[in-house]
Amino acid sequence: MKTQYLKTAFAAFTLLMAAGRSVTLAAPAAPAAKPNFLLIVADDLNWRDLGFTGNKDIQTPNLDRLRNEGVWLRNMFNPATTCSPTRHALYTGLDCIRSGAFPNHTRVYDGTKSMFTYFKGLGYRVALQAKTHVGPEASFPYEYLTADQDDFAPFAQFVNRAPNQPWLAVFASHDPHSPWTRGPKDLYDPAKITVPSYLHDNQVTRRLLAAYYAEISSLDSQVGALLKILAESKQADNTVVMFVSEQGSSFPYGGKWSVYNNGIHSATVVRWPGKIQPGSANDAMIEYLDVPPTFLTIAGEDPTKIDTGCADAKGYRGFDGRNFLDVLLAKTNHFRDYVFAQHTTVGVIGYKEPYPMRSVQDVRYKYIRNICPTNTYEIGGIHKGQPLNSWKVDAQNDPALAKRVDWLYHRTAEELYDLSVDPLETNNLAALPELTATKKRLSDQMDAWMAQQGDKGLATELLAPTRQGKGDEGDGDGTPAPKAKKAKGAKKAQ
Repeated sequence: MKTQYLKTAFAAFTLLMAAGRSVTLAAPAAPAAKPNFLLIVADDLNWRDLGFTGNKDIQTPNLDRLRNEGVWLRNMFNPATTCSPTRHALYTGLDCIRSGAFPNHTRVYDGTKSMFTYFKGLGYRVALQAKTHVGPEASFPYEYLTADQDDFAPFAQFVNRAPNQPWLAVFASHDPHSPWTRGPKDLYDPAKITVPSYLHDNQVTRRLLAAYYAEISSLDSQVGALLKILAESKQADNTVVMFVSEQGSSFPYGGKWSVYNNGIHSATVVRWPGKIQPGSANDAMIEYLDVPPTFLTIAGEDPTKIDTGCADAKGYRGFDGRNFLDVLLAKTNHFRDYVFAQHTTVGVIGYKEPYPMRSVQDVRYKYIRNICPTNTYEIGGIHKGQPLNSWKVDAQNDPALAKRVDWLYHRTAEELYDLSVDPLETNNLAALPELTATKKRLSDQMDAWMAQQGDKGLATELLAPTRQGKGDEGDGDGTPAPKAKKAKGAKKAQ
């Protein structure tokens, strides 16, 4: 290589001297430094509840600034409805049932690899701060900085520790996860906020909503602190920063524990100075599991050649996700034709009976399959305590509210929504004859996806306890992982 360079340089020098021109030979350009990666993950945040996504009550100046400095991916989706499977997919690039990480408090199959595995192998330093909620440890070989989301010294030390070595870091906040006890409480007056149309408006809802908004502001201040550390380290220009909102809030209809878009649609922004157009937006449909292949592509690797350590039902060992770098660089606004999601009720704290859900959607229509519709959907989160108890009291004199409350417990076997006119998914069109072909097309796509994942529906749901406990690190905010046990309600569901 060196000899060839000298021959080429000498030939160029000879030609220029013959032309009577003096020249100074330059050394070969040094290879560009590999970029760093900072992934910021919220906790139980509804994608609608940010300033830049349209909520005029919430103050999120740092996230709004990040959006103005990068690209807003307006159609990013998570593949699950609870924290642990969502994070496993985000870090591994694999759908949840294939990887074994489909209930909450879960873990991937032994031998499965993650972004931390790949980037560590590329010579990167890899780290995570705050919420973990993934396992086993062998699949996620990150350096754990601290469980304290408000202590930024370990993050700053990590960023600045070895200036010549690239790094990948995940900052996984605990905010705004209930019970909403953190954040600037005086910033939001319950009497003055606007209650979203999908929630019932009463004093209890307003009080809890104000507390939830305060934790979103707490999250926003964390984002500001991280961006400041990057700027002060002089590494901001060579760092890809991604923010994702995770699944929705734990309010009834807030999204968590459901496959409606309040739950699986994620607010996502990516900043990469000099590469991504500031203030841009892209409507391409993308999934969390597309993040690892994209990060690897940016780092100079070919994700199609990677063995994930976990085969799908057909023996394929590559990613379920794909590289969407062209979306980030505004070369296209189309990526996926369909996005999928699953919800596993078994294993959720306080669940009564199996109530598995699957969903698929294209740019217009959303199809949901409730696999055990004759069971009652009831868990400890949205079905217990406030604000639902206050809603039930109000529903005694409000038939429309009573119907909405009942819907929280009972769904039809199939649901179909036209998202172009019904973004909150309130008008089920599954029974309309004129949409039979649309429903079948989406149902067929779901069947193919489930087959590829090895998803057996109820049979898979009942295996959830075997995918919990051993190897799981808990959720990193003091909530222990439940011990594996036999699924309740199995006999009735069958």
